[in-house]
This record gives sequence, C-alpha cells and structure tokens, in this order.
Amino acid sequence: MENQRNLILAVVLTGMLLLGWDAGMRYFYPEPVISARNAPLASAPAATTAPASVTRTREGGLTGTAIAQERRDLATALAKGGRVRIVAPRVAGSIDLTGAIIDDLTLSDHRELLDKRSGPVRVLSPAGTPAQHFAQFGWAPNLGIQVPTPATVWQADGTTLTPKTPVTLRWDNTTGQSFAIRFAIDANYMISATQTVVNRGTIAAVVRPFALVNRTDQTKSLDSFNVHSGPIGAFDGSVEFGIDYDCDGSFLACNGLRESRLIANPGKPDWIGFTDIYWMSTLIPEAAAPSTSDFRSLGNRIYRADLLYRPTALGAGQQLTRTTRLFAGAKENSLLETYQAGGITNFSLAIDWGWFRWFEKPIFALLEWLFRTLGNFGVAIIALTFIVRGLMFPIAQKQFASMAAMRAIQPKMKALQERYKDDRPKLQQETMALYKTEKVNPLAGCLPIFLQIPIFFALYKVLILAIEMRHQPFALWIKDLSAPDPLHILNLFGLLPFTPPSFLAIGILAVLLGITMWLQFKLNPAQMDPAQEQIFKLMPWVLMFVMAPFAAGLLIYWITSNVLTIAQQSFLYSRHPQLKAQSEKDAADKARNAARDTVVDQPATVKPVATKPAPATPSPRTPKPRTPSPRTPKTRAPKPHSGPKPRSGPKPHSGPKPKPGGR
Repeated sequence: MENQRNLILAVVLTGMLLLGWDAGMRYFYPEPVISARNAPLASAPAATTAPASVTRTREGGLTGTAIAQERRDLATALAKGGRVRIVAPRVAGSIDLTGAIIDDLTLSDHRELLDKRSGPVRVLSPAGTPAQHFAQFGWAPNLGIQVPTPATVWQADGTTLTPKTPVTLRWDNTTGQSFAIRFAIDANYMISATQTVVNRGTIAAVVRPFALVNRTDQTKSLDSFNVHSGPIGAFDGSVEFGIDYDCDGSFLACNGLRESRLIANPGKPDWIGFTDIYWMSTLIPEAAAPSTSDFRSLGNRIYRADLLYRPTALGAGQQLTRTTRLFAGAKENSLLETYQAGGITNFSLAIDWGWFRWFEKPIFALLEWLFRTLGNFGVAIIALTFIVRGLMFPIAQKQFASMAAMRAIQPKMKALQERYKDDRPKLQQETMALYKTEKVNPLAGCLPIFLQIPIFFALYKVLILAIEMRHQPFALWIKDLSAPDPLHILNLFGLLPFTPPSFLAIGILAVLLGITMWLQFKLNPAQMDPAQEQIFKLMPWVLMFVMAPFAAGLLIYWITSNVLTIAQQSFLYSRHPQLKAQSEKDAADKARNAARDTVVDQPATVKPVATKPAPATPSPRTPKPRTPSPRTPKTRAPKPHSGPKPRSGPKPHSGPKPKPGGR
C-alpha cells in the first residue's frame, strides 16, 4: 500500500508539473500588455498609433498589424529626402539632416526571419513609426546662446558615409558660435560622432554636449530571469542589468523605469543604452571627459538613455570637442571582445552570461571553434558532446566500480534493514559505518551527473544568448538550432491548422529524448526502493514534456549524450560482467518477490476462510491416543519381539541363514 501511495503521488505531481508548467511560466513571466497612453513629450515624437496589445517574441520586433504599419510609415519618412546615406560592409541606412539624427539602420548580415527572402534586421527607425528607435547628438539648451534643436537642418559636406569617407554636418547660429558633427563608421557596427563648437563671438559661451538613444519598448525582446532585455550600462566598471522598462507582472523586487520616470546612474558611465537578446544600441563617451548619465521614461512606452558632458565655458576664439561613439548592431561575442580590448570597459559583458560566464565562455569558444572546423553548428554540438563524454569516461569507470562495490554489500545492507527496520536513526548510523568499513562511496555514481550540470547549463545559455547560433541549421527539418523543434506530433507535424501550447508541443526530438533516457535508465541497476524505481520509470517521460519547448540544439546535445551513455554503459558492463550479472539477478529477484507478494496478497483477502479448519484440531486429541484396542496388540506384539530379538538379534545380523535353518 505504501508503494502504491507513493506511485499515485508521483503520478499526481507529474500531472501537476505538465499541466502547470505553461501556466506557471505565463504567470511568473507574462507577456506584457501594452495599452495606449498619453502623448509623449515634444522632444520624443510618438508613434502614429499605439496598439492595444503586443505579442512579444523571444528576439523582439513588431508583430501583427504593426509590421504593415511600420512599412508604410517608414516609407513615408524616408521619402522626404534630406538624408546622408550610410553604406558600410555590415550596415546600411541613412542620417536625417533635420536634427542630425541617426534613425535608419539595418544589419546586412542578419535576416529578420529564417526565410532567406526576408529583409535585413532593422535596428533603428525614425521617430513616429511603430518601431521608433534612434540616436541623436547635440548640445543642451542654453539661455545665453542659440544651440541646434531637433528641428535644425544641418548642412553636409558629403552625400554618403562609408568607412573611408566621413561626413561632417555644420550649422552656425546668429551669435557667432559654429557647431559641427563629424560622423565616421568602421567596418562593423560602430559610428563615431565628433562634436565641435567654436566660439567666434565676442563674449563667453557655456556649452554642454550630449548624446541620447530614444526607443519604444514595443519591439523589445522577452525579458526573463536569466536573460535581460531593457536599459543597460556599465558604470565605474560594473555592468548594470537591474533596470527594467516597467514592472508589469513582476513578482520580485523591480526597478521599473516607467514607474520611476527618471533613474540617475551613479558613477562614471563607461557605456549606456538599451539591449535586446541579440541587438543593442549604446553610447560610449569620451574616456577623458567627465560625464553623467540617466534613463528616462517619456510616456507612451517611449524611453531614453541620456549621456551629458560637463558644461564648459568657452571664451572668444575658443573651441570644445567631444567624441562619442554609437554601437548599433548585433551582440557578437568576438566583436564585443575586440571593442573591449580597444578600451571600452567590460563591453563583452553586454551579453548576459550571468554568474557562470567563467565556464560558459570557454564552452562557447570551443563550440565556435568546432563550428569553424566542421562547418555545421549541429555537428559541432555533437562533437562537443563526444568531447565531454570522453573527458568524463574515467569518472564513469569509477562510477561503475563504485556501483559494483555497492552491489557487493547489498546482502549486508539488507541484513541491516531487517535488523533495524524499526529504528531509523540506528539504521542510518550502521549504514554509514558499513560504508566506512567497506570503503564505499554511495555518492560516487552521482559525480558524472553533477559534472554535466554546469556543461548543460552553459550550453543552454549559449544557445539562447549567442547570436552566432541564430538561424543556424542542422539537418532535415531542423533549420534553426536556437529555436524549438518546429514539428509537433499533436498537430500532425503542421498538417492541422493550430499550434499546440508549449507544454504539449512534443516534437520528434523530444520523443527521441524520452526514449533514449528510458533506455539509459533500463541499463542502470534496479533500485532497492520500489517507489524510487517508479519515479525513475516516469522521469524520462516527464522530462520529454518539460524539455520540448527548449532549443533544438539543446535537445540534440542531450540525445547524443544519452546515446553515448548507453554505449558507455554497455561497454563497461562487458568489462564488469559480475555487475551485470548481479543487476540481472537483482531484477529477477525483484520480479519474483513482486509475483510472490501478489500471490500472498490475494489469499490475504480470504484469510478468515483459511482459518476455519483450525477448530477441528480437538479430534486427534480425544479418542485416538486412548483407544485400548490398538494399544493391547501393540504392547503384546512387541514383547515376543522384544524378548527373542535382543538375543537372536545379533545372530541374524552376523549370520542370518544358519540360525533359522538350525531351528
């Protein structure tokens, strides 16, 4: 009954896990609902319309009808003219001469969708579009002099910005101050803006250069407990991930920008901006120039990151120059590390590696090297699995040796359990003493599992964070290793027109994971505790449901690891035949005991019927021993035998034939 109760409890908990997984994830990490709000401040033009709700995607970007609206608004904004084209190896776009705003930028190396016909990823969009996201450079308003505004039309000395041809924008006020912004771009995603002001007037002028990034959160990627999406920056060398756009649906302590309206960043800013899972727009100030920074909420889901330099007084004939860089592009690890080596503090930590980056980054470096060598990230993941299992093979051998030792002391363990079955503390004490005497470590078998946990977690982080994994195909139907298996059994692999919920989205890879894990557990020695054995039987199928929504690359790693573990166990069983024989014997004994318990349990229900013949026991007690008729012949018959036989007994034995013949 105890085992049945444990089994029922395990089944109930499994059902709760499967049915509550999707609901729990939606409760703890809900998709924010965006509603129309008041119009933003004049300095931050609003999108033409604010959708009533937005469906978030893992990567971010617009969804639904907002995509078509963005295309229309973008075409209208870019058709007005008055722009300097941006043509670089990895980006393309334009700079609006009205306001000197960089608001049109796409990434040539990254597509929006898996379909090769889809357009490039758009990072920056003009103000007023649904995907509003732009960078601006200028000077803070000053009562003493006239400074450029977002409505100022600048004059450019060129028509196209390329890595070899910088472009300078100029504007002069009426009081003798000349303003200039020189834009330059490298071969990747970094744009430099050198702001210069010359005081040609007769009196001193106080100027304060600034730079800002303005964006909506309608295009943000999903923000979860292990991947940050929102305001980001490094201040005094420490990277800050703790500021969110808002606290909608948050169940922990939250530092929401929408609720706070203004968050001033302490310390010297090393860089500041906004990040999604794969894309980022950040400002990097001039290292030698004192500066401050803050984040602001402008209303209507519009947010801004501000970088301000210290005000400087310029005398007649003096000038001031400040250079600020804008990174707007993909968070490629090697590129960020290159920029970091060039002087941008902790820039590679813009990828939210978390606390275990010391382990995750080497795993990613090895995976990237395997990809460059083999040419396929799926094959690289399989090769990584072979390397991991190969390195852990000596540990697996020790694990099997420990299992053999544990099997050898099983009779003693059973004796202790029988002896101290009513005294749990004493049983534990004697069991530990037995382990110490026999020099057996019961946890040695868990060591390979413990060592695989950080590797598994590191690969998980790499798959969801590294843009190098995005849209990387493997084979057959797996076209994106960073996304879940696209084929679901429940909708007949896409033949039925519906998408199953995440906890029922069982794909082919998830089924293979469950089967290989079940085979792996079948090769393990039988568990002594029946309830524990039932849990191990259920675990593969529970994990099949739990792991189904994860990235396909992660499931490929786990399936390959299971297959290698099965092969490894088969090999080690051949090296330790006594362990396999003992395991088979234990399984046979367990089956025999289970069958015997079943047979015993059946008459237990009719046990009172079996005890009814017991009252018939007085019958042999009354007449039979005291009956004179059998006693008299028995007592008389032995007398003639007892008399002659003692004397003639030895004679017939020594010579039986002569004695009877003489008479």
